[in-house]
Amino acid sequence: QVQLVESGGGLVQPGGSLRLSCAASGLIFSIHAMGWYRQAPGNERELVAVITSGGRTNYADSVKGRFTISRDNAQNTMYLQMNSLKPEEAAVYYCHACRARDYWGQGTQVTVSS
Repeated sequence: QVQLVESGGGLVQPGGSLRLSCAASGLIFSIHAMGWYRQAPGNERELVAVITSGGRTNYADSVKGRFTISRDNAQNTMYLQMNSLKPEEAAVYYCHACRARDYWGQGTQVTVSS
């Protein structure tokens, strides 16, 4: 059974930083493309960043230069370092894995507020 478990969310002030983690199990992590998505209330789920099995990355324009996606295949874990967070980036952040099928985590809440 595939499991993606996000952690690291919480409350941060505007301009602050958080590091999200996604621990994967039940799949061959290294061959899956991985990504982070987010969904705020009333909004559609949107792509934040992706990293291929080979380590290539791509980001939403809104987070370029502030967020960094990475993966540790030895630990079956993906990360999202988020800096200079903005209030409008408060959302539930989801971990996604993709190869022949899509897998989603349950999400972790990020709140950006003073």
